[in-house]
Amino acid sequence: MPIKPGEKAPDFVLKGQDDKEYRLSDFKGKNIVLAFYVADFSPVCSKENTCFVNDLKRFENLNAQVFGISVDNVWSHKAFAEKLQIKYPLLSDFHPKGAVASKYGLYLSDLGITNRATVIIDKEGIVRNVQVYDIPQQRENSELLKVLEDLK
Repeated sequence: MPIKPGEKAPDFVLKGQDDKEYRLSDFKGKNIVLAFYVADFSPVCSKENTCFVNDLKRFENLNAQVFGISVDNVWSHKAFAEKLQIKYPLLSDFHPKGAVASKYGLYLSDLGITNRATVIIDKEGIVRNVQVYDIPQQRENSELLKVLEDLK
């Protein structure tokens, strides 16, 4: 069962494609967009991340930090980020596999992947919006930006 709006977002530490560790609680004071995705280099995930690259300034202008999260390893994230020119952190939920996605109720253990979902967390660390998509469905940034606009 996915995490629900109004709940405190579980803290975590994950490594990004830049070999830095990111702790969610270090970003208190910013809105957070956790974009859980299925796999680096898959067609829908490539399109989604390209959209985040193109819209990144719009997210930043709403005081939002975007994080991509999948169960891929750091090296895969590095290659994926390089190919798509991704500047926001892609976090590796690789070992133990899906541990952070599980905290958010978004790990599909039977498939060994993260569900395609977006969790928006406010400046105080409270979940404000959760959207879960069918695996082949691409998320819409316009919907996410509207949620962030309403948090201003």
